[in-house]
Amino acid sequence: MTGPVVTFGETMLLLGGRGPLTDLDAVTVDTGGAESNVAIGLARAGVPATWIGRVGTDPAGDRVLADVRGAGVEVVGVRDPDRSTGLMLKERLPDGRTRVSYHRRGSAGSALSPADLPAGVVERAALLHCTGITPVLSTSARASVDAALDRAHAADVPVSFDVNHRPKLVDVDTARSVYRAIAVRSTVVFAGDDEARLVLGRDERPDDEAALAHDLAALAQGTAVVKLGSRGAVASVDGVLHRRPATPVRVVDPVGAGDAFVAAWLAGMLAGAAPEDGLARAADAGARACTWAGDWERAVRAGGGGEHEGVDAHHLDDHDHVVHDRVDR
Repeated sequence: MTGPVVTFGETMLLLGGRGPLTDLDAVTVDTGGAESNVAIGLARAGVPATWIGRVGTDPAGDRVLADVRGAGVEVVGVRDPDRSTGLMLKERLPDGRTRVSYHRRGSAGSALSPADLPAGVVERAALLHCTGITPVLSTSARASVDAALDRAHAADVPVSFDVNHRPKLVDVDTARSVYRAIAVRSTVVFAGDDEARLVLGRDERPDDEAALAHDLAALAQGTAVVKLGSRGAVASVDGVLHRRPATPVRVVDPVGAGDAFVAAWLAGMLAGAAPEDGLARAADAGARACTWAGDWERAVRAGGGGEHEGVDAHHLDDHDHVVHDRVDR
């Protein structure tokens, strides 16, 4: 690996609390965004990472840049004087679901454009990572993804793509078209089983994860990882299927688990880890992310240790068994 992993997208101010917002007297203040979460996970694992994003000239933007930079990520932050930083609300409901709502229409992050990607930053990357969120935020954000992919391919930079479907942002038919166009240009694709069916145009049927992984890998360039929540994950790598059960934990907050999973897989892949080792590492990282009330605070540091080490699988109730199954977005 000769350069950092480069990723780009919207990161927002995050307000969260245990219970419905209508019942809360106080909330925690944090930040979160799929792409910066992955960058933080990589940096914590000892992999150099660069995040590119657009925020407002407001205190929320200050907090976003400070948090991502403070987590060890190189930040290319564009300040937008005309738009505000986006806002995310996260409620941990009494029935165990986590409800996430976004206030991002017209935000600074949604106005990301190709001009925000500095010359040479993609070309020098060890890997370009993108998600399905950015291209459906706006026309200019979609152009940013297209430009980044063009630059990556021209420089022979591999591409990682996490579908990360947001149904409130885009209709199914548009989403399928957008996601497939990115997947066919990607080296490795990540998706939940429902997202894999969306991309492939499949109806739901029992025990179809192996076919989903193989067919998604065929659409891409040989590797696909399908995240199954409490049922673990499957990966198809060069036609060989690998399975991993979920690592059980007592869930505090499942949001960010998928990003932690992706970061750990990518860290292993870049280090030359075997697929089964990468899946084990990813499953543990995703589970660990569920044990803390935040999007990225439980990212695993290189070598483990300290507050980020240890997944307690003992004395768990059935409803605690992982990972990110019960999130309403």
